Amino acid sequence: MHQDLAISVRDLGKAYRLGLEQEKSDTLFGSMSNMAKAPFRNLRNLRRLDTASGGEGKDTLWALRDVSFDVHKGEVLGIIGRNGAGKSTLLKVLSRITEPTTGEIRMRGRVSSLLEVGTGFHPELSGRENIYMNGTILGMRKAEIDRKFDEIVDFSGVERFLDTPIKRYSSGQKVRLAFSVAAHLEPEILIVDEVLAVGDHEFQAKCLGKMKQVAGGERTVLFVSHNMAAVAGLCCRAILLTGGKLVFDNEPSKVISKYIAGAENQTDNNVNLLNRSNQYSEKKYIQSIKISDTKQQKRTFLMGEPVNIHVRVEGLSNDPSLQVGVIIKSMSGEWLAMHNTGMTPPSTLEQAEFHDCIFQCDSLPLVPGRYAIDVSVANKSAGRVDAVEDLFSIDIIESDVYGSGYRSTSGDGVFYLKADWNITAASTLPTHVQ
Repeated sequence: MHQDLAISVRDLGKAYRLGLEQEKSDTLFGSMSNMAKAPFRNLRNLRRLDTASGGEGKDTLWALRDVSFDVHKGEVLGIIGRNGAGKSTLLKVLSRITEPTTGEIRMRGRVSSLLEVGTGFHPELSGRENIYMNGTILGMRKAEIDRKFDEIVDFSGVERFLDTPIKRYSSGQKVRLAFSVAAHLEPEILIVDEVLAVGDHEFQAKCLGKMKQVAGGERTVLFVSHNMAAVAGLCCRAILLTGGKLVFDNEPSKVISKYIAGAENQTDNNVNLLNRSNQYSEKKYIQSIKISDTKQQKRTFLMGEPVNIHVRVEGLSNDPSLQVGVIIKSMSGEWLAMHNTGMTPPSTLEQAEFHDCIFQCDSLPLVPGRYAIDVSVANKSAGRVDAVEDLFSIDIIESDVYGSGYRSTSGDGVFYLKADWNITAASTLPTHVQ
């Protein structure tokens, strides 16, 4: 193993034997015969998971298969993929929680894992006692816990309840305390699985900040998350797992793009609008809605990518005053932006039963997050006559839109600004400030 490597994985595989319905007998003799054969049957099933036998069979599931990669010291590696792709299994094998079926792993340095927040907490012990017990389980020495105790308590925000039994904590308080203990570890290799999915929004932002601090401390980090913005912001490299196999290894933005493209192929972007009720009028003007970039339908976009919303509308020729509008909202319902055909009307409108109205935005200026999209048809005098609300959402993923290496996050606001700064030397001090 090269001195510069922290982790080396070669031809790693992990197989599990699935539970299958066993043949049952209706007679006493048949039942006794099955009991006698059971040890031999179980031995045969176990041998199928052996490396030499190949582990093949209808009752065998390969959670990982032929996975190979290296991680250098100080590197932050993101691991992404759909549910069931093998991400958590990989981390459990690397953490030595479970043994691999095939292949080998070499790791250099002290390893700590944060796979399930709160593992090791005892409900009858106080928060103070659980900090020491949980820290010990995670590999910290008592002297380390003593030194970091105040930081852990301050980060968790549960100081008032420190001497109260954990069983009286809310689930959110348990999560905060558990992450606080794990986040203050100082291993050479840190393995983290989806910890940013816990807690409220404020605490998630706090966790993300702590993870950035850990990642910037020249420690090797393996980070699994479905939060693509967190992966893009924390990691210098990422790998994509599909069906237990490593299919792509590159810089985070390219791996995320490939993952998004694959996920979109599995998603039905068409929603049936024919059976909906129209609270504004008897007539349903909006026939269909599709969201895409310039090439394909999708619901997930990198910052700076073009967004097109295709709306098929009936009856525009019959009422020239009708306007088609798009509303962008936060997931809590606040209106963030609106645009309609009355703002930039077409020069001519052909006579037809249906019209395709395409809202084209070359670069939607939203920071990472999820946003709701509403579509409406309104009459200038009577107001709305049809609307589709809260049926569509889009996800914006962090990317380097400025080309400077800076990546906007949700903490930067709702919109990002593309602008230039002009900075010149000032020869004299201003005489007054206006």
